[in-house]
Amino acid sequence: MKAYLEERAENDALFAVRFANPSKSVEDCVQFIINQVWKSGCNGFEDAEIYGMAVHYWEENEIEVGNPINCKVVVNHTVELTEEEKEQARQDAINKLRDEEMAKMRRPSQPKKASEKETANVQPSLFDL
Repeated sequence: MKAYLEERAENDALFAVRFANPSKSVEDCVQFIINQVWKSGCNGFEDAEIYGMAVHYWEENEIEVGNPINCKVVVNHTVELTEEEKEQARQDAINKLRDEEMAKMRRPSQPKKASEKETANVQPSLFDL
C-alpha cells in the first residue's frame, strides 16, 4: 500500500501535496480502509477499489478513520523471492534444524520405564496354578 502511494505521489504532483500532509499516516489509511471494508459487509475487493479508498483517505481533509478492528487481512498476491532470499531462507532452516537437534542431544537420556499395563496383562502359566 505504502509503495503504491509513494509511486502515485512521484507521478502526480497534486497527490504529492496531499500525501505530504503530516496529520495523516499510512497506518491511519489502512485503518480507514479496514473500517470501510467492514461497513460494506463484502469479503472481497479488487486492488483498484482498495487503492481508490487509500487515495480517498489522502484527498479528504476531514475524514473519520474509525476504531481499530480486530481482524485478519488476506491478500491473494504471491511473493517472489530473489535467489539471495531463497538461499537465506534455506540457511535459516538448516540452522534452526541443527539447533533443534543439538538441543535434543544435550538433553539427558532417561531410561524407559516399563508400563504398568504390560505387567498387569501377563497371563499365568500352567506352573503358576
